[in-house]
Amino acid sequence: MGCGLEDEVAKIVQGFDKTELLTSGGVTLAGQRYIYLSGTDRVIRAKLGKTGVHCMKTQQAVIVSIYEEPVQPQQAASIVEKLGDYLITCGY
Repeated sequence: MGCGLEDEVAKIVQGFDKTELLTSGGVTLAGQRYIYLSGTDRVIRAKLGKTGVHCMKTQQAVIVSIYEEPVQPQQAASIVEKLGDYLITCGY
């Protein structure tokens, strides 16, 4: 068995291409399971109570953001996706 965090991130990476992994089991980060809301081949969104997760895949990286109130989901999405788009333009 690998490290818990490595396993959690590996499942997120797989979830970009196989969303059924996330719709059935949710998104787990730092041992906390979040309810999968939506996603694409580049973005994953999940939420649990007052906290949420927004992830974005670039060419070489996955940005993982965990946010909580008062940060709103659209604020987290904007920051994560702008950073992701910037990294993509840099070839990362």
